[in-house]
Amino acid sequence: MASFFDQFMSPSYLGVPLIAIAIALPWVLYPTPSSRWINNRLITVQGWFINRFTSQLMMPLNVGGHKWALLLASLMIFLITVNMLGLLPYTFTPTTQLSLNMGFAVPLWLATVIIGMRNQPTIALGHLLPEGTPILLIPVLIVIETISLFIRPLALGVRLTANLTAGHLLIQLIATAVLVLLPMMPMVAILTATVLFLLTLLEVAVAMIQAYVFVLLLSLYLQENV
Repeated sequence: MASFFDQFMSPSYLGVPLIAIAIALPWVLYPTPSSRWINNRLITVQGWFINRFTSQLMMPLNVGGHKWALLLASLMIFLITVNMLGLLPYTFTPTTQLSLNMGFAVPLWLATVIIGMRNQPTIALGHLLPEGTPILLIPVLIVIETISLFIRPLALGVRLTANLTAGHLLIQLIATAVLVLLPMMPMVAILTATVLFLLTLLEVAVAMIQAYVFVLLLSLYLQENV
């Protein structure tokens, strides 16, 4: 069973961790927009996707939150690309590492909290106590809401890590079952391979959805504090 989890170990070459290359590689794959009036189809589709996503993400936010548009759009593209590249054979998915995901989640969540405390401290602290709470429940609710506030970055990082890790493990388990069943029961192996193909399509959707959910939750946390 330990060999199934070897795929989540950060690879290294000559003692140098290769996670830095895995993180830097996605930016090389995207074409650089030119200053010309007419671009090629790839740059046009790329610009259309970024504009649509950014406008949808910034729609509920006021003008103060629009300063985060570049950061959130870049984070979304990065997570989608890294998650999708991790589905290729003989690749490493950096977002299966909880340390990397928490490195994204904690600073960005903390920035939203600091912005709320600086710009509107009364409203930010008011989220800890819902309106109309009975007097006896006030201390309990404040403690519960404070705990839920500090659990948010942990939930962000663990959600992304757990979904990608579970998907990769399922793909490897079913692929191993196909190889074992192929010489003994070919028909069962073909059915299992069909399930593997459908699961791979599901994991492609999960890779995109989890990146979107990560950025969407950050925008919702920002919306509460601007």
